[in-house]
Amino acid sequence: MRLRDKATLVTGGGSGIGRETALRFAAEGARVAVADVRAEAAATTAAEIGGDAVAVTIDVTARASVEAGVATAVAALGGLDVLVCNAGVTIVGSVMDLTEEQWDAELDTNLKSIFLCAKAAWPHLVAGGGGSILSTASIAGTWAIPDDAAYCASKAGVIMLTKCMALDGAKVNVRANCVCPGYTQTPMIEGYFQAQPDPEGARAFAAGMHPLGRLGVPADHAAAFVYLASDDAAWVTGTALVVDGGLTCGVWGG
Repeated sequence: MRLRDKATLVTGGGSGIGRETALRFAAEGARVAVADVRAEAAATTAAEIGGDAVAVTIDVTARASVEAGVATAVAALGGLDVLVCNAGVTIVGSVMDLTEEQWDAELDTNLKSIFLCAKAAWPHLVAGGGGSILSTASIAGTWAIPDDAAYCASKAGVIMLTKCMALDGAKVNVRANCVCPGYTQTPMIEGYFQAQPDPEGARAFAAGMHPLGRLGVPADHAAAFVYLASDDAAWVTGTALVVDGGLTCGVWGG
């Protein structure tokens, strides 16, 4: 029960890493609001948690929706201690291939959303005496991937935004950290594989790049978020915690 009674809002909680994080936080004693742009997906995760879990519909790219959703979560939970910004998309393409609309959609969903959610949550975290802002970044924020320009740029932005929020939040006891997953078995990465000429070959190649011999699973990252939200990480802020099976250690000859 490392997160006992911590009021937590998880965006992108309807599937993948967000869903697993919401479930794990609840198992660790947190009171959870599950947010997703897909109302049914958020409701399904909240129902899996049971108890006092609530579902909130939020379009993380729209300020009014974010502000209303955060207010709903705070009212339901009686405050806010932890914000997990997990909502994200990937749109495959190089600079030459991406349209302006695709670029904007990627940056809005993966980066602007964290700005909007953190801005809306900030006064509630401060009012409660402090708390944590956690975000899903990626090894793609530090390690370029061909034909994935907007995704890599957005995740690099998440890492730097996290560091800036950590400095500003230190004044009011608000910690900010992010997790950088390697290739992880989620609906989003499956979409990436399916966009490749040989999806099965791309999946096998990606798994083989990781020294620990497999793709990640959402539980790997949920565990990292639990640590960062817990009192065990009370002196940890501004960090980008890499959880990637050794992918970015260096050249791997396996």
